[in-house]
Amino acid sequence: MVDATTQGTQDGATSPVSEVAEVAVPVVPDTGLERDLFLRTLVRELAGTLEETVGLEDAAGYISVVGRRMGAWLDESYREALGVARLDREQVAAVHVDLKARIHGDFVLQESGEEQLEYTNSRCPFEEKVLGRESMCMMTSNVFGLIAAENLGYAKVELAETIARGDGRCRVVVHLEPGSGEHAPGREYFGE
Repeated sequence: MVDATTQGTQDGATSPVSEVAEVAVPVVPDTGLERDLFLRTLVRELAGTLEETVGLEDAAGYISVVGRRMGAWLDESYREALGVARLDREQVAAVHVDLKARIHGDFVLQESGEEQLEYTNSRCPFEEKVLGRESMCMMTSNVFGLIAAENLGYAKVELAETIARGDGRCRVVVHLEPGSGEHAPGREYFGE
């Protein structure tokens, strides 16, 4: 119920004043809904709608644009936090693992060499919402690829295994030298 009245101001004019009475809201059972679940479901539904509307390849392209922007933001954030103009290979690997841990992924660096970084992951940050939504993997590809390329000059990200495809885990190989992953499927990223 709203009761609109008037109240005088310093110059003698009147302005409306509203009073709102509180309305009792019935208790609703816990549905499990919380912000993280809502946002993961939102991303899943957006990816699914894109995949159904424009196809997997084009959907992956759209999600790649978002992934590149996220990668640029994360790259800048980590460089600033570390106080460096450019990350070295070890720092790139540490950033990849750290950023995934912060969003509840479980990436582990399995191999670190001059030509590649290889990771495995047993828990996707999108959890079960990633199943059957391969285009969502473009977030990892673009974030890892952009950070590696901007700091090391080049990256080709190979999504050798993905939870989204039903592999039960992710295996991501970031090739750091042009030609090192020549025959591997993946996306290439070039630094400035």
